[in-house]
Amino acid sequence: MDRPSAVATLRATVAGFATDFLPGVTSWCVALSGGPDSLALTAAAAAALPTTALIVDHGLQAGSDEIAEVARRQAHDLGCVDARVLRVTVGASGGPEAAARTARYAALGAARGVAPVLLAHTLDDQAETVLLGLGRGSGARSIAGMRACDPPWYRPLLGVRRGITHDACAELALTAWDDPHNHDARFTRVRLRTEVLPLLEDVLGGGVAEALARTAAALREDTDALDGVAETVLGDTESTETVAVTALAELPTAVRRRVIRRWLLGGGAANLTDKQIRAVDALVTAWHGQGGVAVGSDLRQQRLFAARRDGRLTMYTQPV
Repeated sequence: MDRPSAVATLRATVAGFATDFLPGVTSWCVALSGGPDSLALTAAAAAALPTTALIVDHGLQAGSDEIAEVARRQAHDLGCVDARVLRVTVGASGGPEAAARTARYAALGAARGVAPVLLAHTLDDQAETVLLGLGRGSGARSIAGMRACDPPWYRPLLGVRRGITHDACAELALTAWDDPHNHDARFTRVRLRTEVLPLLEDVLGGGVAEALARTAAALREDTDALDGVAETVLGDTESTETVAVTALAELPTAVRRRVIRRWLLGGGAANLTDKQIRAVDALVTAWHGQGGVAVGSDLRQQRLFAARRDGRLTMYTQPV
């Protein structure tokens, strides 16, 4: 029996994803960069439901406006009901990759209305994300990778290899944009893609990307279960503004740190790192009179701290 074409495979994948995760949705958006992954996803999405393509022009490369316009025309040719170019200004916070990502997601979030947004991350992207998390030592939550469903963001291609999207573009005679950043060895993810993963595949005999994706899925299941326990524990406390140290100290470490994380997020912390959570945890388990732990900034751009006072964890702010 002949194998299905790449286009047929992607169409079936996207249609099945819609049935399983977005029942009742009558239209959606797709984030289109013009690269092969997002072009192939756009083609499959437009065949399933009325689709609006959102093309973010970061303005970081010469001719980016022309690249965005080509992607807009391709989206219409693929059957999208609408295609819009979103021009953004990229800041400098967190480095170029993080700043571009922040600007991109903000633009997509503002343009989508109430519609879900499909993102073209593949199984290969997931494998790279897991390796990045391992290298940074930032805990199970990071190694668990990207979620297929993280409303309003949805990733129907997380189980699809990158080669399938390239094959689909070839079958459809689509000329995809080849982002030069994808070949720039100054970016860690590029070196993972072009050097580390191929070496691991060679040394371990293949199947590494799939194994990393399975690891991410298993860790997400464990993380979700522990997060559920932490949510129950935090909900059972007598106050969400402060938390009794004695109530936390008796919890298993994995649950305690998740309770602390959820408490911090509820108090206005954002972009928490494993290092910050462990430092707050030390206020419970290794208390020797240390001062507050910086955990980000609040909505008024004041610096936010967690501290131990009178046997309770509490949060306070200081001007930046």
